[in-house]
Amino acid sequence: MEKIVPKALIFPFILVTTLFALWGFANDITNPMVAAFKNILLISNFESSLVQFAFYGGYCLMAIPAAIFIKKFSYKRGILVGLGLYSAGCFLFIPAGNTMAFWAFLMAYFVMTCGLAFLETTSNPYILSMGAEESATRRLNLAQAFNPIGSLTGMLVAKEVILSRLNKATEADRLALLNGDPEALAAVQQSDLNIVSGPYLMLGAVVLAFFIIFAVSRLPQATASQGVARQSSTRAVARRLLGNKLYIRSVIAQAFYVGVQIMVWTFIIQYAEQELGMSKATAQGYNMVAMALFVSSRFICTFLLKYFKPSALLTWLAVGGALCTAGVIFIHGMVGLCCLVAISACMSLMFPTIYGIALKGLGDDAKLASAGLILAIGGGCLMPPLQGLLIDKAVWFGDALSSVRVSFALPLVCFIVIALFGSWVGRRIRN
Repeated sequence: MEKIVPKALIFPFILVTTLFALWGFANDITNPMVAAFKNILLISNFESSLVQFAFYGGYCLMAIPAAIFIKKFSYKRGILVGLGLYSAGCFLFIPAGNTMAFWAFLMAYFVMTCGLAFLETTSNPYILSMGAEESATRRLNLAQAFNPIGSLTGMLVAKEVILSRLNKATEADRLALLNGDPEALAAVQQSDLNIVSGPYLMLGAVVLAFFIIFAVSRLPQATASQGVARQSSTRAVARRLLGNKLYIRSVIAQAFYVGVQIMVWTFIIQYAEQELGMSKATAQGYNMVAMALFVSSRFICTFLLKYFKPSALLTWLAVGGALCTAGVIFIHGMVGLCCLVAISACMSLMFPTIYGIALKGLGDDAKLASAGLILAIGGGCLMPPLQGLLIDKAVWFGDALSSVRVSFALPLVCFIVIALFGSWVGRRIRN
């Protein structure tokens, strides 16, 4: 631990690392809500996946303003703004539930992730700055290893506190109520939406407590140990970054990675429902198995980075992810579901490794560069609705492939892009 994080910075490192678990919880309590809103409000896969559009849209809008803010002020103030918006978004579930309006829930998700954009834009480069440049990628992988712990907790809450308690009425049952007794349907929907809102309100209270903890804690100023210290205007920094081929390609690779991560974890429920006839709560159990694999693989990959170049591990894991995704598309039944679960083991290394590759040696430019990488989370904003649209279109290839299986061609393309990026970085290092 001391080799990765200096002894004097262990407490700030631990405190900031808790934020990784906090936004992991938000991400993965939200993914299953795509399927939940579809059934509760009788909307299409495309419409329900707008949850992800709103959730990750906040990253797109707020990443650059967050970077400008922390460049002008400090990492600590950026964290406080992030926690404040995060908590406010959670509390917006109260009016959203009362109005029973889907757009109000989308707005709540959007405000939440404006806060998460501040937290991620701040925390990732802050962790990189807490020690020597040589150990920066390992340090970020270690901090990111606690992100899926929050994710697992969010999945468990989604399964046991939300999905298992929702009214068991099927879509057909609800359509029958809509035509025969709309008031009864409205009562069922109100009850279900209250169940959905409850955990978010508790989350808002927890995040508010963390706001107070950070407000009273002393956090060190980041040093410019990561590369050359250069104080310059935002415009000058942007020009340098736009001329940095490694950075630009890293942002593109990160967009494809986030897209594949959100698609795999969002539509595992639809795959299990349509291909195997599972309930949402049972299917969410497989999502939790996938996250457990992700967590285990993250710690294993952090250890392997002592012996292998990050770009090499990134490339081979992307190839493994592509092969597993091909299994999801072409293998029917439980084996296909197992391939879908196994993808998570291949994804564990990717986000922090691409992040570390992109920011290495950027010095104070890392503050704005971090925003571009958080902006890349927009891949999670655009790709899930595209996959949902593919599922809705019910395209069949003869009798062999259902629409939900065909839709995983999008994650397959993403893994191919990531593998090409990792291979290119490896060649660049060798040359």
